[in-house]
Amino acid sequence: MARPTVINIGFGNMAMVSKIVAIINPNSSPMKKLREEARERAKLIDATEGKKTRSIIVTDSDHIILSAINAETIAQRIGAETEDDRQNK
Repeated sequence: MARPTVINIGFGNMAMVSKIVAIINPNSSPMKKLREEARERAKLIDATEGKKTRSIIVTDSDHIILSAINAETIAQRIGAETEDDRQNK
């Protein structure tokens, strides 16, 4: 059985790679609306530790995770994790 792959999304917070649907830059107006709607539905997870939000992670359970790590950095971490998994098989 394969172990769940998790990545660091900042400040020691982790997210399961298999649950991530999208990683989005937070600065556009639609993304701000998405954040507010998630807050109203109690589906918002703030993992920024009070820092500026640099990426929004959308999960398959419709949760929205705010991260202080850039979207590109998180994507690179996912790529590194999946590459490590392929090499270990």
